[in-house]
Amino acid sequence: MDNLWRKSAKSGFFCEFPVNKEALKCHLSFWQIFYILISMSNEFKCILERIENALNKALPKSSAEGNWKVNSFGQLPSGAETEYIDKLIEPNKRLVELGGKRWRPLFLILSYQMACKMSGKPALSEEQTYSITPLIEFVHTASLIHDDIEDSADLRRGKPAAHISFGLDTALNAASWLYFEAPVCINQLDVNDSLKLELYKVYTNELRRLHLGQAMDIFWHRNPCVFPPQNEYLAMVKSKTGTLASLAAKLGCIAGGLSFAEAEKFGEIAADIGMGFQIIDDVINLTTGNVGKKRGDDIVEGKKSLPVLIHAELCPQDKNQISECMEEAAAHGIDSPAVENCIAILSKSGCIQKAAERGRKLIEESCSKISSAQITELFTSMIPETFL
Repeated sequence: MDNLWRKSAKSGFFCEFPVNKEALKCHLSFWQIFYILISMSNEFKCILERIENALNKALPKSSAEGNWKVNSFGQLPSGAETEYIDKLIEPNKRLVELGGKRWRPLFLILSYQMACKMSGKPALSEEQTYSITPLIEFVHTASLIHDDIEDSADLRRGKPAAHISFGLDTALNAASWLYFEAPVCINQLDVNDSLKLELYKVYTNELRRLHLGQAMDIFWHRNPCVFPPQNEYLAMVKSKTGTLASLAAKLGCIAGGLSFAEAEKFGEIAADIGMGFQIIDDVINLTTGNVGKKRGDDIVEGKKSLPVLIHAELCPQDKNQISECMEEAAAHGIDSPAVENCIAILSKSGCIQKAAERGRKLIEESCSKISSAQITELFTSMIPETFL
């Protein structure tokens, strides 16, 4: 057993823990390593623990716990038994308990801390702000379940996807419910109605954008011969992935006392950071493979990721071959030779490296616009060392 170290040049924090490096290579993805490192940092560990407490309170294992059922549904007719309500909770709770990076609710809290320093007069207390972190994590959870259904994906975080474990109808209904359950935390805030309305407006607007981005993504992967221009891809990613970073930033800024206009401006920067990480995820998918999934599952799903689009512009003669690989991979699954054949085609142009560089630069340039060392530290630590 050796010790794995991670030290930040900016904050100087470090952590040390015993690890079998060969086991680490075999069993832990970059994102799992990131979660271990970030959770062991004294700077973030306490925040993450409080976030987990807020998530568990907002989504218990059973609707019979405390006043949760009344807070979520009001007075229900006598026939609406706990066992039926728990059918909504279980698929979502299982996915939440499988973990995740939790960087979105962490970003919300760091944005709140930054905004408090800037405004000097927070709109929400620290405790109230933690209580709204489920808003961002539950939206993320619901979107993952829907993504897996729409992409016909079998795995999520290394386990069978919700629609595999619970059935398509149950998973679809439970995830849809979670979108509406998420803002219950706003209802429970002891603040004036105008502030609640502002939080609701931000939430619903970002949620609509998320579904627009998903509509674009679905259209492209359902049509193997369609290769959208890069500006359309970036618009899709900014809506689908960037919107959750934007939502976290805006909620934190408003809670910290900044104006809606100031929160909007910070949300734009956050959306660009989210875009950068989606691009990096695109690259990871075609190299080492994303957490809990096999390398190249984007090929199976027909995703028109940035590396694919860069290659299509550099080598338009390969479009038909790429389309054929995607169709064959979709028909035969992740173990189809078409997956590695497609990656080999893409590797010829250097498009994967070009996309990696673009994602890294987008994150670093966006972070340079933020006056928070903690937020910059969070996001720069999330860039895999191979991308630096």
